[in-house]
Amino acid sequence: MDDHRVMQLGTTAIINGHPGLHVVAVGTTVAELLALQQRMDVILLDLTLSDGSTPSQNMTALSRTGARILAFVAEEPPPMLRQAARAGAVGLIRKSADAPQIIATIRAAARGQVVAGAEWLAEMSRAVPEVADAGLSVREAEVLALYAAGNTAESVAQGLYVSRATVLDHIRRIRAKYAAAGRPAPTKVDLFRRAVEDGLVQSES
Repeated sequence: MDDHRVMQLGTTAIINGHPGLHVVAVGTTVAELLALQQRMDVILLDLTLSDGSTPSQNMTALSRTGARILAFVAEEPPPMLRQAARAGAVGLIRKSADAPQIIATIRAAARGQVVAGAEWLAEMSRAVPEVADAGLSVREAEVLALYAAGNTAESVAQGLYVSRATVLDHIRRIRAKYAAAGRPAPTKVDLFRRAVEDGLVQSES
C-alpha cells in the first residue's frame, strides 16, 4: 500500500504481470485497505503515509490479517526502518528496485521464507551513533528522527511504545543538548534543521 497513485499503479502492473501473483487490494491508508476485507498473503507497506500514522501503528493493525509485511521504502531514516522491523516487518523493498527484485522478494515472503536481505540486516544491527557534537543517545536520536519528520508527540509515543510525557522529556533534553553544543533548536522547525544536518531525516528540498 502506498498513498501515491502513480506508485500504486506501477507496482500493481509489475506484480500482476507475473504468473501466480495478483494484487487483490490497494489503499492509501491502513484503514482503507482493511475496509476492503480481502485475504492477503503479502502486504507492501509504505512507512511514511500522509495520514501521519507510524510504522508501529500500521504494523499492529495489519498483523491481524496474518499477512507477511514488507516495508516499501524510499529514503526513510534508519530509526523508522528499525521501528518497522521491531513491529514485525520481514524485510524491505526499495521503491527504486527493478521488477525482478520486487517479484523475487514478494515470492520469497509469500513462501514464508526469511527475506531480510543484507541491507535490511545491516540497518537493523547498526547502532545509532552519537549525533555530531550534540551527544544524543540512541533513543533521543530515534525520537528526534520521528518528531522532526512531522510526527506529533502522541504519534512518536505510540510508535516507540512510551508515554507522551516521556517523548516530551526526550525533546526537552534534545533541545538542551543542542543548545549546549551551540546549535540551539527552540522550535520544531529548528529541530528539523538539526535532524537534517545530522543525517537523521531527509531534506524536503
